[in-house]
Amino acid sequence: MTLLGAVFLPQLPPERLRAVAQAADRAGLDELWLWEDCFRESGIASAAAALAWTDRLRVAVGLLPVPLRNVALTAMEIATLERMFPGRVAMGVGHGVQDWMAQVGERVESPVTLLREHVTVLRSLLRGEEVTFAGRYVQLDGVRLDWPPLDPPALAVGASGPRSLRLSGEVADATILTGGTSPDAVRAARVLIDEGRIAGGRTEPHRVTVFVLAATGPGAAERLAASHRDWGHDLTQEVGVAGDAAVVAAAVRRWADAGATAVVLQPTADDPDPEDFVRFVAREVRPLVP
Repeated sequence: MTLLGAVFLPQLPPERLRAVAQAADRAGLDELWLWEDCFRESGIASAAAALAWTDRLRVAVGLLPVPLRNVALTAMEIATLERMFPGRVAMGVGHGVQDWMAQVGERVESPVTLLREHVTVLRSLLRGEEVTFAGRYVQLDGVRLDWPPLDPPALAVGASGPRSLRLSGEVADATILTGGTSPDAVRAARVLIDEGRIAGGRTEPHRVTVFVLAATGPGAAERLAASHRDWGHDLTQEVGVAGDAAVVAAAVRRWADAGATAVVLQPTADDPDPEDFVRFVAREVRPLVP
């Protein structure tokens, strides 16, 4: 089955999250995704609040920029959420937008090296292991979580370039592909991810999540086109969808057929009703997606 989610955009003020999360929970949405974009909402604080406000909703953060975070702190936060809300937490990490990292003095010479070190150590900590590690960027001396997750959650890596896609296949449990990724680009990404999985000797299933811009209701096509321009998407490819539930569901199936395990619909920043958007995804699109 293709998982279907929706994004709570960080362009919305944090006080809007409660109503959107509760609407998603009541509507039966598979997953609500949050972004830790600089310099908007914190991913961990937002996830904790959304989980506490809801009963069954799975809450995902895609993604935490690793240059901003000590790996031990990241592990503590993920473990705490997973123990308090077992099975309802999904987490992704990435090397961050380099211009943003430079703004806060955390840009590194080799973002992919940092990401490899961070993910390798983070997965070990979440398994409850004691970790001593002396890397280029990550250093730990005999660190073990007192309260590791009882069932460590899958850890995703946000990736776009060939090196990071191969790295994700090698060291992570899942991959997150950004908005603007066409079905053809998903197919190409899966090839690189699988190369990494072979290199890392990974044989377990590897989830691939893709964000897809979507708009529905009055002015949907115009809002979608404006969002594509704002994001600078390549419009020679299929990178979004506007229309009713049948049109959106057909598009979701195209991304799923290309190899996406989960399709997360991303509303436009000017969507007139974020609560209604998550209800639309859960109640109208979900029944049309196998």
